[in-house]
Amino acid sequence: MSKIKNRIIRAIIAFVVFLVDIILAKTISLEWYIELPICLVAYLISGYDILWKAVRNISHGEIFDENFLMIIATIGAFATLQFEEAVMVMVLYQVGESFQDYAVNRSRGSITSLMDLRPEYAGLLKDNEIVIVGPEEVKVGETIVVKPGEKIPLDGYIVEGSSNLNTASLTGETKLRSVSIGDEVLSGSVNQDGLLKIVVSKPYEESTVAKILELVENASDKKAKAENFISKFAKYYTPIVVIAALLLAILPPSIIMIQQNINVFADYIYRACSFLVISCPCALVISVPLSFFGGIGGAAKLGVLIKGSSYIEKIAKIKRIAFDKTGTLTKGNFAVSKVIGVNASKEAVIYYAAYAEYYSNHPLAMSIKEYYKKEIDKSLITNVVEIAGKGIELMMETETYLVGNAKLLNENKIDFNEINELGTIIYVATKIKYLGYIVIVDEVKPEVRLLIKQLKDLNIDNTTILTGDNREIAAKVAKDTGINNVYAELLPQDKVKAIETELSKNEGVLAYCGDGINDAPVLMRADIGIAMGALGSDAAIEAADVILMDDDIIKIPTMIKLAKKVMKIVYENIIFAIAIKLVVLVLGALGYANMWLAIFADVGVACLCIINAMRCLYINKIKKEFRS
Repeated sequence: MSKIKNRIIRAIIAFVVFLVDIILAKTISLEWYIELPICLVAYLISGYDILWKAVRNISHGEIFDENFLMIIATIGAFATLQFEEAVMVMVLYQVGESFQDYAVNRSRGSITSLMDLRPEYAGLLKDNEIVIVGPEEVKVGETIVVKPGEKIPLDGYIVEGSSNLNTASLTGETKLRSVSIGDEVLSGSVNQDGLLKIVVSKPYEESTVAKILELVENASDKKAKAENFISKFAKYYTPIVVIAALLLAILPPSIIMIQQNINVFADYIYRACSFLVISCPCALVISVPLSFFGGIGGAAKLGVLIKGSSYIEKIAKIKRIAFDKTGTLTKGNFAVSKVIGVNASKEAVIYYAAYAEYYSNHPLAMSIKEYYKKEIDKSLITNVVEIAGKGIELMMETETYLVGNAKLLNENKIDFNEINELGTIIYVATKIKYLGYIVIVDEVKPEVRLLIKQLKDLNIDNTTILTGDNREIAAKVAKDTGINNVYAELLPQDKVKAIETELSKNEGVLAYCGDGINDAPVLMRADIGIAMGALGSDAAIEAADVILMDDDIIKIPTMIKLAKKVMKIVYENIIFAIAIKLVVLVLGALGYANMWLAIFADVGVACLCIINAMRCLYINKIKKEFRS
């Protein structure tokens, strides 16, 4: 039986016993010593677990919590012969706790549904037979077989078969992705209709699904300032309230006793008990973390993983965003548009470039190899040195070749004319002679212009490109998309300096969105790092605070709007709960608020705050706003 169901059943049984007591008291006028055991039975049925928690926490030195407040308040109600009110406080408190558990389960469900990603097994192909093993037992380079309807357990690329993949668990989107031989596939996707043979490219612990699960499991570790405030608030608030209730129960009746010789201790003990019930900080302690948890769950539905509630608070305050260009603002689908031979043939230029890029998986390198098309004899390559931010130095056929940007040729004092064409220019030369150049173009993602417009609608007008590409290309991308600032021709360390320059301006929270290994330091340095989860590098995903699971940057404005909604709900709950409690606390101390109003100030306010917090889970309205 679930915890919620157990609570509700006990509350119903306790309420039935309570009704029996009320009916008997009204019909045959029960004496208090007969009514007491009936109400005590109802009280223990509904609240024995609260009583046990209070005793256990006291034994561990954790005295002042909501369980302690409820026990002291209800014992006080019994002591002043308010049996029915003591029972109803506990019954309604359990109803409120059940509602809280339901709300938490709903919000947690949006995140832990990602746990369905976890593959239970892998079909390892051994000696033409399929052997069922744990995903962690499969090694890189081995082949697995995935049948229709099965989850892909490990990252890899297809060597046989074609199919449609359901990537909803990874991206939040329900559309299918068509794959065939040569395509990369990510663990956690579901194979819909074709038998696939996949060569594993990463061990399980480094696979997409393992990294997502790790992020989900650690998502609640980093608390927002509002959550930390509530934790500290409850820590000091509860003992102050208990002392205040004790003073209320003793001081006023003692003064009245001395001055007027009237015994009003029972009345003030009742007021003190009401005071304790009113002061229970459940509404804040429950609803504030629940709001953040719901926000993380709502973002997960969107296909966005936020690594902790502290980042939601920062996301809501974003005022500036910087973007990497290649693969973030552009498709990253590079294609060679032109090969020009200057002191060598066109064929020689592409030949040496392809051999230089043989070991590289960079999109530019892939486009050169794809254009070359011929088989590369790697035995001809005797030495390859990659020079960060500049290019490659290749030793081949007793000759040294330079393949890279203008910086590389200038550094080696090669005589050449720098090309000013739209696209990425790759120069090819020997140590003494310039051979020619290659022009590679990349297309801007069609949604970038809409993204910048939506950011401006959120009053985020300060947008920047940080790129290693040449200034002319970066400036054209900025002009075409409406981006304000450009930092171009940057080495990895220059990107960090550029982001630090922006941060030093103190113009509000700065986010950075990127996908490459060279973006990892910048993602860590920015106030909020946003990485691509599908095609982004492991280093970028590790360094970032937010992961876009399907690399869809158009989700950034929706994520910001969701974060703003979460923070609005958090502050609504804090202000509402404190205001109501303060008013009812004053009324209770003055004797105008009985235990029933106290129950509303505790359970009622908590339930209202929880209902408000659950709105964080519902993102459809926000998504529609941005689609219109």
